[in-house]
Parts: sequence; structure tokens; C-alpha cells
Amino acid sequence: MNIFQIVLEQPMFNALIWLYDVLPGADMGFAVLALTVLLKAVLWPLTGASLKGQRAMQQLQPKLDAIRRELKDNKEAQAKAMMELYAKEKVNPLSSCLPLLVQLPILIALYRVLRDGLSAANLSMLYPFVHNPGTVNAMFLHLVDLSKPSILLAVAAAALQFWQTKMLMVKAPPKALQKKEGAKDEDMMAAMNKSMTYMMPVMTLVIGWTLPGGLTLYWVAVNLVSIFQQYVVFKRFPVVPPAPPALEPPKADAA
Repeated sequence: MNIFQIVLEQPMFNALIWLYDVLPGADMGFAVLALTVLLKAVLWPLTGASLKGQRAMQQLQPKLDAIRRELKDNKEAQAKAMMELYAKEKVNPLSSCLPLLVQLPILIALYRVLRDGLSAANLSMLYPFVHNPGTVNAMFLHLVDLSKPSILLAVAAAALQFWQTKMLMVKAPPKALQKKEGAKDEDMMAAMNKSMTYMMPVMTLVIGWTLPGGLTLYWVAVNLVSIFQQYVVFKRFPVVPPAPPALEPPKADAA
């Protein structure tokens, strides 16, 4: 057994089986849902920091686009101006990425636990103080076999992925401003985000259709908690749209 298994995978596996034992119904689906919620609660500060960083970058995007346009022929001055803007606004451009990197080993361990946790052969990884159930009931609500792919769970995961991604989508500028200088970059970003809004759910459906139902159920639970957290964070830190450029007053006719 390697360090990764000892430090992350084995504790999560024991937590999953412990939840399976203590929750009523001997239903592995309830254990998966409970473990997902517990992990998301532990990672809540990191995920929240990532979302706030992403929100801050969205707020700065119009100013960053203006710097890129004005200094498009001077990359060195462009980079300097952008760093000065980050310092002035107290925004770390890596703040939305670093928390995700910290979470990555935890998510890999959980993937392996849910991939292998439904097999009785892996019960030898249990700690002495965790009750060994002997066998594991892989049925969720007596309807879905979590050891096999489930199209029902794959569709649910894809639908929730669409909802979650749509919450992150940058809106296109109003039609009245779309022809103005500075709106083109925002319009392009909105188009890219719109494309991702539909591509991510399709990928989720295809991948979820091939994975064991336990993993897809985890995906469903993660999306549900993520949607709730995004709603809380985005409501607290809304993106304020930039004010439209002021119109110049008409020049008076020369006397």
C-alpha cells in the first residue's frame, strides 16, 4: 500500500463503509451522497475562494481587454499594466486555480474509492474499529445498480452540469453596445462560454454513461452542492457591468 492510499484513499474508503453501516437502509447510494456532502463541506472554503477569484477576474475583464487593445503592440508594457491593475484591485489571477489544484488529489482518491469500494474484496482495507458488513448492497433506492453504468444518473448529471455551467456564463453585451469599441472581446468570451455550456453537459452524459453508477451518483451530488455554493457566492459577489461610454455633447455651431 503506497502513501497516497494510506493518507487519502484508505480514510475515504473507511468513511464510505462507516456511513454505509450507520445510515438506515443499508443503501450504498445514501453513503455516497453523505460522503460527497461531507467532502464538499470540508472543501467549502477552498471552493469558495476559487469562485470569488473567478468572480473578481470577471469583474476586471473589461479593463484587461482595454489594456490588451491599447498595448497590443507592446507585450512588455501590456504585462506590466496588467500586473499593476491586479495590484491596484487586490486581485490574484491564480486565486481561482490554486484551490482547485489542492482539491485534485482528494478528488482522485474519492474516484478510486467509488470505483473499487463496491467490491467485497476491498473490505480488507477497513480499520479495526470500522464494522465489516461482509457484503455491500450496490442498489440505490432498490432501483439503480451503482456497480453498473446508469443512463438515468448520467442524464441527471448532464442536466445539473448544464445548470452549473450556465451560472458561470458571461453574458453578451447589450445590442446597443455590441458595435462599440471594447464590446467585441466581451462578445467573443460570451460566445465561447455559451459553447462550453452545451459541450460540458454532452461530455458529462457520454462519460457518465460509461462509468459505474456510484461514480455518476457522486457527480450528481457534486453538481448539486456546487450549484448551491455558486448561488451563495455569486449572490454575495455580483459582477457589476461596466457603465456604457458617455456620449459626447453635440458641438455648438460656430458663430
